[in-house]
Amino acid sequence: MLQKYKVILWDFDGVIMDSMPVRTKGFAEVLKDYPTEQVQQLLDFHEVNGGLSRYYKFRYFFEKIRNEEITEEQVLALAEKFSVIMLSLLQDETLLIPDALGFIKQNATRYIMHVVSGSDQTELRTICGAVDIQQYFKSIHGSPTSKIELVRQIIAFNDYKKSDVVLIGDSVNDFDAAVANGIDFCGYNNQHVSGLSGSYINSFADLLK
Repeated sequence: MLQKYKVILWDFDGVIMDSMPVRTKGFAEVLKDYPTEQVQQLLDFHEVNGGLSRYYKFRYFFEKIRNEEITEEQVLALAEKFSVIMLSLLQDETLLIPDALGFIKQNATRYIMHVVSGSDQTELRTICGAVDIQQYFKSIHGSPTSKIELVRQIIAFNDYKKSDVVLIGDSVNDFDAAVANGIDFCGYNNQHVSGLSGSYINSFADLLK
């Protein structure tokens, strides 16, 4: 399935690390002083849109759910609180997904690999370093830059041929980033994306046989 590609762009949350439940708890903690039903709406949105950044989600909470304005400074303050919680919980190698990690380790020299995530870039690089996986990736990218733009930048900076590149992700946002940049998408670890592109990995272990 992946043999024809030379470059793999990896989403992080839910693909390399089982971090989505932790991030859900983080949003609930940061927004704990707001009405429960409103916070639940945000958590539901977060679960469906895993590939979107925390900056977008905090704006969504205030502008779409609470129908009130929020300044960039307020968004950054909320994001910083969120990041402190994430760094305290996610520097944990037991959260890595063995199936994906095994493939990454065994194919580190076969493919050029990058991480492209909706998670905060500084935080993401710290986590990857803490769990000792940063050496498998040519570069690690995250928000606040959008995933669509990050993918565009990676392709342009490295002068990749688009037909050589595939994005592996677990959300519709990952699929959208691939489509917007004219590259292939392969779903993983979320049956809701299994029908988006016709390419879905049930298990990386099957690809290693």
